[in-house]
Amino acid sequence: MSEKYKIGESERPHFITTTVIDWVDLFTRPVYKEIIIDSLNFCIENKSLVVYAYCVMPSHIHLIAGSTGEPLNDIIRDFKKFTSKALVKMIKETGESRREWLLNKFSFAAKRLKRGVNYKLWQDGFHPVELTSNKMMDQRLDYLHNNLVVEEYVYLAEQWVYSSAAFYILNEENRVALQMLE
Repeated sequence: MSEKYKIGESERPHFITTTVIDWVDLFTRPVYKEIIIDSLNFCIENKSLVVYAYCVMPSHIHLIAGSTGEPLNDIIRDFKKFTSKALVKMIKETGESRREWLLNKFSFAAKRLKRGVNYKLWQDGFHPVELTSNKMMDQRLDYLHNNLVVEEYVYLAEQWVYSSAAFYILNEENRVALQMLE
């Protein structure tokens, strides 16, 4: 892995993107997005994760996050492992119209590995970029919140329910226990 994509100091904010394999649009149903939200809150409450901003896109998640204790690498690894299992379980249990296709896709990805897993949902890595200046922070925050506008999912960033945009733009309460950027 290049130096460009390594966690610097865990307590500093990092821009993180974690992506579903092959950019599969998994997060099209609220039940799947809720697993992500609940898992972020669990990591905040139990694993010292600090989330400054987030956006759950259809095929990936953007975070600006750090840690006050446990190494950020470990938190993200555990987050991905847990959400992968929880999402696959939910796909199996709900009336997902794409169930067979999704499970086959994730099973095929797992078979290419020699790790003994049945399903691989997330791409390897999460491309962390340490945000070392206010300019970098502002750029990533703007990108994170306006990505959905650029992709024409919404007209205004604050309209997306699974994002911290309304927290920043409208000062509305958020479903993830966010911390304010300094």
